[in-house]
Amino acid sequence: MRPSGAEPPRRRRDWRTIILFLAPALVMFGLLVLTPIVVAAYASFFNWNGFGTPTNFIGLDNFRRLIADEIFLGDLERTLLLIALSVAVQLPVALALAMLLNQPLRGRRVYRMLFFAPYVLSEVVTAILFTMIFSPNQGLANHVTRLIGLGDLGAVWLADTSTVMYSVFLVISWKYFGFHTILYLAGRQGIPAELHEAAALDGAGPWHAFRYVTLPLLGPTIRVSVFLSILGTIQLFDMVWVLTGGGPIRASETLAITMFQEGFKRFHVGYASAISMVIFLLSLLFGLLYQRFVLRRDLQGAITTMGDQR
Repeated sequence: MRPSGAEPPRRRRDWRTIILFLAPALVMFGLLVLTPIVVAAYASFFNWNGFGTPTNFIGLDNFRRLIADEIFLGDLERTLLLIALSVAVQLPVALALAMLLNQPLRGRRVYRMLFFAPYVLSEVVTAILFTMIFSPNQGLANHVTRLIGLGDLGAVWLADTSTVMYSVFLVISWKYFGFHTILYLAGRQGIPAELHEAAALDGAGPWHAFRYVTLPLLGPTIRVSVFLSILGTIQLFDMVWVLTGGGPIRASETLAITMFQEGFKRFHVGYASAISMVIFLLSLLFGLLYQRFVLRRDLQGAITTMGDQR
């Protein structure tokens, strides 16, 4: 007879198996994710150039400097601009294309492949491609603007402080609209056809069917799409770095580019670490609040569905 409170041998074996399989992943997560976060948080309290051990403790001075830094505040404004443009322009266009590709068009598989192809390219390759397109001399953009009578307008898209961010947004949209289009298309094809047939029998036209049937049922997909778009914009770096280097006159710098410039160009590693902590906290805070107030219903529905299936 087993003593009271003793754990069955099989259960102990199950726990050992779980720990054995989880241990490598937890070790990698700790080394590659948690350790850099802790090191960056620690370095953000020092005036440190990145060499040797940080010794000049300055407390919250790096964060106080951020609040008064016009470059950092400009980064926040540019990030908000890209987020607003993505939500107001890029995602609605992707949704419209998804609805179009859901129609019985001839060759629609080819269209889907073509729209998704830019997403397959790396961000560096995309940036290099558009650097050539926006080239002042033989770039495709200048050829197009000349054909329509606008002269060499394309030559200043990346060289003018008033237009560079819109040019960057154009490149970002070209790179990612296919991803969101396929995401919306998958969500649309998951809606039962019977619902649209019932709406048609009730006299609903295409717009009313989209407004009152398709759009509400696409809500979870749209919310996930917005979530991914905003998080990606907050952490944007490599594409903009290769495309403009943050110029002209730092007019296209993002939070990550400023962090890189301060840390690896000017060797203000303590200050760069403070910027990295702001990026991390912004992403974490947005992710938590978005899941708490926006994705909560979707997550609860998924959990309920899984419970019902059991």
